[in-house]
Amino acid sequence: MLGTDLDRVPQAIGELEARGYDAAFSAEINNDPFFPLLLAAEHSENIALTTAIAVAFARNPMTLANLAWDLNRYSKGRFTIGLGSQIKPHITRRFSMPWSQPAARMREFILAMRAIWTCWETGGKLDFNGEFYQHNLMTPMFTPADSPYGGAGVNLAAVGPLMSEVAGEVADGVIAHGFTTATYLRDVTLPAVQRGLEKSGRQRAAFEVILPAMVVAGITEEAFQHSRLAVQSQLAFYASTPAYRPVLDLHGWGDLQPEAHRLTREGRWQEMGELITDDILHAFAVVSEDIDQVPALLAQRYGGLADTWMCTVETGDGDRQRQLIAAVQSA
Repeated sequence: MLGTDLDRVPQAIGELEARGYDAAFSAEINNDPFFPLLLAAEHSENIALTTAIAVAFARNPMTLANLAWDLNRYSKGRFTIGLGSQIKPHITRRFSMPWSQPAARMREFILAMRAIWTCWETGGKLDFNGEFYQHNLMTPMFTPADSPYGGAGVNLAAVGPLMSEVAGEVADGVIAHGFTTATYLRDVTLPAVQRGLEKSGRQRAAFEVILPAMVVAGITEEAFQHSRLAVQSQLAFYASTPAYRPVLDLHGWGDLQPEAHRLTREGRWQEMGELITDDILHAFAVVSEDIDQVPALLAQRYGGLADTWMCTVETGDGDRQRQLIAAVQSA
């Protein structure tokens, strides 16, 4: 992850590329997700760049089609736009944007972006008329400069089976949520993706499954405990979200969701991590006091399920970090 400090992005992307990472991503949390990637494109040569994620429903297909076109052109084809729906309260109350039928709306959103790119690539007429989005006006003045790279790749973040199926149908890859177990990935996400692939007539080999794998590890005992507390807090925050309860239900932990939600409403953030027992922690995260075992543990748990791991384990040692990354890649 590139981080949110724009002043540090040029240095950060140089370090990531030198360490051997295949890709760097920017997330829409408390900052715009696209600015860091523009700087990253300027200060790198080969590393892939992506949003993971940008909030689709905070924008519209035309604005994101423009952003993705420009970033892909400037980065010489290295950009993939990763989209997510967010949840209803954020879309309606934070962004003041419409919310309805998120899976169906997202499907149309991505198809509309692709129609816009096709118009720009071919010079043909723009004529997209859907239930949620209508784009049927494009004049030469507002058509971007030609690009040999065309539109960007599109990945879609998904938790539930409906959104996972949409990803399989219209996106290039699915970004599983960090609040995902190997069991949920195998039993819920991948079957839904397969249904979507069958709708679009594509094979699994043409599609990427991306997993933000949670890891508890550290080069020292202090670093390990810090990592453990951070992951427990993150898991508790996710567990408080009603939309993510099906993941807990699959494991018989559904009662945790309303309890975590109650603590968030009361502002008792520090207590939330205590809800995450060892069983829950080990189900969601790879936990190892021996940091050198992390690559093998990732492969053991997710091998054959995920194609790409979004996973950062900071060792504090540049040479050892490069060795660990190489081990993860080969695993």
